[in-house]
Amino acid sequence: MISYSVEKIAGIVHGKLLNKFPTSVIIENIATDSRAVIKGNKTLFFALKSQRNNGHNYIPELITKGISAIIISEDLPNSLIHSKTSFIKVENTLTALQQLAVHHRKQFHIPVIGITGSNGKTIIKEWLYSLLEKKISIIRSPKSYNSQIGVPHSVWLVNNYHKLAIFEAGISKPGEMENLEKIIQPEIGILTNIGSAHQENFSSLKQKTKEKLKLFRYSKKLIFSADQESSELTNQFCQKHHIEKIDWSLMGNEALIQFVPEKGTNNHTRIFAKTMLEEYSFSIPFTDYSSIENACHCFATAYATGIFLTEILPEFRNLSSVAMRLEIKQGKNNCILINDFYNSDINALEIALTTLEAQALKGHLKKVLIISDIKQSGVQPVKLYSDVKTMAAKAGIEKIIGIGKDLISVQNIFSSSDHFFPDTNAFLNSFNFSDFKNSAILIKGARDFNFENISFALQEKAHQTVLEIDLNALIENLNYFRSLLNPGTQIMAMVKAFSYGSGSVEIAKILQFHGIDYLAVAVADEGVELRNAGITTPVVIMNPEPYSFQNIIDYKLEPNLYSTELLHEFSNVSRYNALTDCPVHIKIDTGMNRLGFKTKEEILIVTETIKKSGSIRISSVFSHLAGSDDPGLDSFTTEQIKTFEVLSNLLTSTFKYKIQRHILNSAGIERFSDYQLDMVRLGIGLYGISSAGNRLKNISTLKTTVSQIKNIEPDETIGYNRKGRVSKPSKIAVIPIGYADGLKRSLGNKNGRVYINGHYVPIIGNICMDMCMIDVTDKDVKVGDSVEIFGPHIPVSELAEKTGTIPYEILTGISQRVKRIYLQE
Repeated sequence: MISYSVEKIAGIVHGKLLNKFPTSVIIENIATDSRAVIKGNKTLFFALKSQRNNGHNYIPELITKGISAIIISEDLPNSLIHSKTSFIKVENTLTALQQLAVHHRKQFHIPVIGITGSNGKTIIKEWLYSLLEKKISIIRSPKSYNSQIGVPHSVWLVNNYHKLAIFEAGISKPGEMENLEKIIQPEIGILTNIGSAHQENFSSLKQKTKEKLKLFRYSKKLIFSADQESSELTNQFCQKHHIEKIDWSLMGNEALIQFVPEKGTNNHTRIFAKTMLEEYSFSIPFTDYSSIENACHCFATAYATGIFLTEILPEFRNLSSVAMRLEIKQGKNNCILINDFYNSDINALEIALTTLEAQALKGHLKKVLIISDIKQSGVQPVKLYSDVKTMAAKAGIEKIIGIGKDLISVQNIFSSSDHFFPDTNAFLNSFNFSDFKNSAILIKGARDFNFENISFALQEKAHQTVLEIDLNALIENLNYFRSLLNPGTQIMAMVKAFSYGSGSVEIAKILQFHGIDYLAVAVADEGVELRNAGITTPVVIMNPEPYSFQNIIDYKLEPNLYSTELLHEFSNVSRYNALTDCPVHIKIDTGMNRLGFKTKEEILIVTETIKKSGSIRISSVFSHLAGSDDPGLDSFTTEQIKTFEVLSNLLTSTFKYKIQRHILNSAGIERFSDYQLDMVRLGIGLYGISSAGNRLKNISTLKTTVSQIKNIEPDETIGYNRKGRVSKPSKIAVIPIGYADGLKRSLGNKNGRVYINGHYVPIIGNICMDMCMIDVTDKDVKVGDSVEIFGPHIPVSELAEKTGTIPYEILTGISQRVKRIYLQE
């Protein structure tokens, strides 16, 4: 990784360094979002300004996080300038960000592929990465980082290990691409199809094409489709700038590469490619036209670069869908739902209609289009929606439902059988959903129209009980605990037991992204699952078993060795594998009387065994506090810490290398932060439970929906053993959650409660295996209404208290048949 001094950066961005320190501040990371700054050490923040926000407002918060340096364009109070943070004053912080990225890009002389267009940029980038990653070290744009801010972030990630870079670039108005070209400087370009996204800032598609082509002014080669309307302009551009064109065609147009797709079995397509000298063929696991186009771009790119072309052809068969915004779900009454309710671009509509046709063909279904007003098209409504009508007719759409004021204004151009509504609520409140039968339904609209509500109304409900995990809240909790620690203290996050019920892989991924130092699981199988999911952070196995030692070594996991037997066995296995310095962790028992070495004599055996082994190296030594959450046990906790200091010092002083020490758990971090040592272990606190009464963020919401409403008379009973009784005519709602889902049976018979439509209502009768009943007498409740079991209105601690247990048991007891849904901004 290349690092820069703040003095060097000030020169690069033509800024003024407002304060200097005896020791130069070194920068390795950049940030433009204060929420993404976890540890400010070696990080440079750019205080960007926009119409809606101003990065200067977050400077005090960033200083508390230990940010190393900030680039500003506004005057600041002296109290901030004289902090331990370096400040660089510039005229425009966005320009400074781009200037730094340009300088960083010039430090590397590797092939760079630049991608632009209206659709397919991210898919082509990810597919190229998937095809080539096993052959060459590649850096690519994260997610869809293709904007004036995203591209500098992408280029900053390049380091000396990379041999190829793939960056995408997107623009929304003229004049933007010149900035991105200077940053990316692509040697090879890919131009995808040009559509109407962000068209409002361009006078025509021709102007937009010319603007996008500016990315490739100094490129050596340009890949594009000869079938696109933009191909003539692209040909002229290549001729003018002396760029070698790598054009291709699926329609027999004149081009360097001719592709012929042939539909195969099992939803595969075989594609034949013919150049002037060679013929090739490869298969992709898709049949839709847009995927075929994207695959052709990838082949043409490999052909243009000459990188492992024949070697990667078999890899095309393994390409996977890139998670974009389009999803397919099973609807009610034998319907298929195709959800694309975050994008109203007319060009993306054409791609979505192709998917609709394919889905309808599979089940011989009718085709229905639900569409919102198309925003930011720059085209007059009559012309725009006439094009929509033509596209729908070409796709064989039998019914159109239009939602929005623009569509209502031009509804006369559509068929009399089509329906139009001013907004989504009007449609939901007045349309007869039973009219949708045996249909493939494309739900396509702009984000503002909240079409997810339409999808929810039409979706077939399987198991309606879900556990929502708020990943933003999880990171806020992580940052809270980090704020209690010294800058150098590391964190080991506990993700055992399915991450306390939250889902191990998903939680591990977000923690890894936010720079967690270690992850810890209970058994080796959990660690293997994380590795198979792409987790590269060090993973500690807290309860390893001898039969799993080979897996631990093969998957580069790190065992906790708590007995001489385990120590000897793992030492033998590591030597058998010809390992040196294989990382292990040593557990000391300081009073928990569970696992660990307890005496000085045992510690001496550990040191001698490891010294003789030559195959293992101690990464950390730790112990477990028995009652750090209980003020009544503080004296015992203090004794545990003293014992640990004595025994751990005996161990660490024997070795010349650094061995980390840790004893604090979540409660210990909050209540005994003076003993944070080198590292802490963060468990239940990460998931929103504080033993010290601090206001952590709730991350989990267990919710379900009402299945049925029943009216009950006083002489009737509810549930098994007739335990549920009422004294007056009552209304009962049945909800599909029971003890098989993790809802404790002891919460029945009005011991527990739920939250529905702004009201707390009791659980009545015995809780069944798959469902239970709630008393909603005098409440406005209907079938389908959402019910909170625990979450923002009912804390997990309340359920724990009422069932005589601890929050750990409630969270880890949620059945894995309950679907986990992850929420993140």
